[in-house]
Amino acid sequence: MLEQKTLLSFFTAAPSKKRTRLPEPGRNLEAAASPKKLKTDAQSPRSPPLSPEQLERIRRNKEAALERLAARTRSLIPAEIGRSWRIALSGEFSKPYFAQLMAFVAEERKHYTVYPPPHQVFTWTQMCDIHHVKVVILGQDPYHGPSQAHGLCFSVQKPVLPPPSLENIYQELASDIEDFSHPGHGDLTGWAKQGVLLLNAVLTVRAHQASSHKERGWEEFTDAVVSWLNKNLDGLVFMLWGAYAQKKGSSINRKRHHVLQTVHPSPFSVDRGFFGCKHFSRTNGLLAKSGKKPIDWQAL
Repeated sequence: MLEQKTLLSFFTAAPSKKRTRLPEPGRNLEAAASPKKLKTDAQSPRSPPLSPEQLERIRRNKEAALERLAARTRSLIPAEIGRSWRIALSGEFSKPYFAQLMAFVAEERKHYTVYPPPHQVFTWTQMCDIHHVKVVILGQDPYHGPSQAHGLCFSVQKPVLPPPSLENIYQELASDIEDFSHPGHGDLTGWAKQGVLLLNAVLTVRAHQASSHKERGWEEFTDAVVSWLNKNLDGLVFMLWGAYAQKKGSSINRKRHHVLQTVHPSPFSVDRGFFGCKHFSRTNGLLAKSGKKPIDWQAL
């Protein structure tokens, strides 16, 4: 009870003319009780300014550190990536996942055959400037057979015969585009050079083991590619064939770009909507409407 009265009297007492300030938390009690000492401390001389030599040394150390960081980042960027793509996607190359991804692929190549070969993993960046992309076709995984994958989805180099999905693509083209005829090979480089981005979600694969490099980081990288195109270009035509491609393209701004969807051209699904989709003529119509040059689908 005495303690409660003491506390009550403390809070209800009339303020005196000269009141002692309670020390602030963390401050030295002696300093709080001694205004003269506070004044003396405030007037104490600060650390002397850095000399020109010290400032120059700091500047050189900072530049050296930045150069080391840049060198480490540059070392992660595969030399095969096209210049405009390297600049646009520069933020991805310094991220931890990309370093881990490059280390994983390098280790895989030590022990297994990996497709495509290193100089063809980024073929899709070498065909045209990133700002000149007009059409995007999304694939899932590179072909895992010998001499097939070369960095463009659905495409195979001569003299490899076109795989079944590509044969079905040609069949749809023949019914959709007047005067289109089978080129006799499966190399789609001619499309890529006109601005058709043929992008797989995963860019490498172990020989004869489909999806063996799935969820190792490629998906994050190719998501960044799609995101950059979505945000920085206008009027692109995205061809999303199959559930996987449609999921990967789900964030595309459909007010800014055109999205054409149907089933995958695989023999297992082609009859459920790919045949007759007329995506190729529709794409050219959309490009022409946007003032862009249509794709010459026969130029292969």
